[in-house]
Amino acid sequence: MSPEITTAATNLTQGIVDWVDPPMPPTDLVFDDGVPLESNRHRIGMNALIRSLQYAWADRNDYFTGGNMFIYYSSAQVKNRDFRGPDFFVVLDIDGSYPRQGWVVWDENGRYPDVNESSSCFNSGRK
Repeated sequence: MSPEITTAATNLTQGIVDWVDPPMPPTDLVFDDGVPLESNRHRIGMNALIRSLQYAWADRNDYFTGGNMFIYYSSAQVKNRDFRGPDFFVVLDIDGSYPRQGWVVWDENGRYPDVNESSSCFNSGRK
């Protein structure tokens, strides 16, 4: 076998070995940064959205709604300590029968929030 073919085969095999044993996602996640909501108005708005949806869908158990909770999209986000906690979010068509500390995409079969709203909606004032 020529040296070029041997090197190419070795590189291909190395890539397969790396794929077989991928790195595991982090498990040491932060769920509370100790930073309060911007104002009482934000808290009221967030709670109104969450409670309204819970009331409207009281007979359903196929969604999760949360607020002021971190959403983890990737392990790079964890490494960079780039945490995001929207004021309100909803995920549809999931098992909503148990509480969560935050939304961790890789723990939820790759599901991202369907609706995600940050404090800009509460800052805008009257329109």
